[in-house]
Amino acid sequence: MTTTTPAATAADARFATARQVADAVLFEGYVLYPYRASAAKNRLRWQFGVLVPPAWAPAQGEHSFQQTEILMEPRGAATLALELRFLHAQRRTVQRAEADGSFTETGELHLEDRVLVPWDEGTEERVVHEVPVAALAGDGIVLPFSRPAREDTEAVLDADGRTVGRLVRRTAEVNGRVRLRAAELAGPYRVSRLTAVVENTSPWVPDGAGDAREAALPRSLVAAHLLLGLDAGSFLSMTDPPEWARSAVADCANRHTWPVLAGEDGRADVVLSSPIILEDHPAIAPESAGAMYDALEIDEILTLRTAALTDREKREARGTDPRAAAVIDLAESMPPEVLERLHGAVRALREVTGEGPPEIRELPPEEAVFSPDTPWWDPARPDALDPVPDRIPIDGVQVGVGSRVLLRPGLRPTDAQDLFLRDRPALVEAVLHDVDGGVHLAVTVEGDPGADIRREQGRFLYFQPDEVTPLEDA
Repeated sequence: MTTTTPAATAADARFATARQVADAVLFEGYVLYPYRASAAKNRLRWQFGVLVPPAWAPAQGEHSFQQTEILMEPRGAATLALELRFLHAQRRTVQRAEADGSFTETGELHLEDRVLVPWDEGTEERVVHEVPVAALAGDGIVLPFSRPAREDTEAVLDADGRTVGRLVRRTAEVNGRVRLRAAELAGPYRVSRLTAVVENTSPWVPDGAGDAREAALPRSLVAAHLLLGLDAGSFLSMTDPPEWARSAVADCANRHTWPVLAGEDGRADVVLSSPIILEDHPAIAPESAGAMYDALEIDEILTLRTAALTDREKREARGTDPRAAAVIDLAESMPPEVLERLHGAVRALREVTGEGPPEIRELPPEEAVFSPDTPWWDPARPDALDPVPDRIPIDGVQVGVGSRVLLRPGLRPTDAQDLFLRDRPALVEAVLHDVDGGVHLAVTVEGDPGADIRREQGRFLYFQPDEVTPLEDA
């Protein structure tokens, strides 16, 4: 469903390239391998850009808004195009047809090619507007939107065309607004700071403190993100701004989202503000044959593993969601030459200059630590590694499996998630030693609702000893 103004379609051409990446943002984590509703990874969904009702957000540590701030250089009577995109969760239940014509709710409905199960589907929503930049001065403007509650029924037929059940989809009302304002900055350049705030304004109030997240999700904006475009002028990069704009960029406050230049390379008239941190001008790899909804996997491995699912697993995946069914069909029908393209690609090669092969220097014995004759892992080596300790001292405290620590990342900033994990308590799950003598702590964050799933899958967060502080009860 889309809310548009008469001139809104003029931005479609500018947004076309950026929308490919925006689609990946919209459906990231929508359904994960092995694409079955019963799989552990698919029991905790909707992780990115979820804007929940404001009455539910504070007690649960979630957000009801996101704020984008970016610098722009509009020219003349420039117009700003805006496209808010999000998923609206709808609850699907399955009913079995009875002999008397009635329907009974069931957990599974078996068909020849699929097994239908209850599931939360996501419908794509768009709110589209175009506004003059001049109208954003002062208090700016407010653009409210709403999606009504509805209920739809779809008959389920068997191979002979007989009604064997039905799917009932219930969608709750969702309300929100976009607030836009622009303030011109002092200086020799005509530069303005654009602020765009997306809010969930749903009046829904939970019945009690124990209301589950599942009750709030149908009234939430899921995977919410913004596309912004100027018909005359350009935006400044937030990651690589010109020198004169660095201090102004540093003053921009982006909350729960991050804006990057999008669209075609060399252009700066489109911005994608995403809850997933991206680089400027992100793009989908041309080798990708289709959406897998799981960016934590390599397409080649994911395709091979999907094709190797049992027939029973594939039937359940096909009945879980139409997008999951499309992934199964993609993996089963992919030609060998397309699969071969997923094996790897070289994007650029460093130019090699000079004549003749490079000089090969034979290392003296004391430098040739790793010899093919005596690999580092061979216990017959005279300097074989001693057994590694399962506890290590940190600030005078022995830390090992089961210890509680306080996360202090940031000494060697390499991951933007460090901003969200700083000062969070965590539980040490393993002490790991690498071949170079380094030590790494595998941890789960306290209060993480997905901690049990992380343990089951062995997907932990990793920190070095100088990035944690033992807690008193460690």
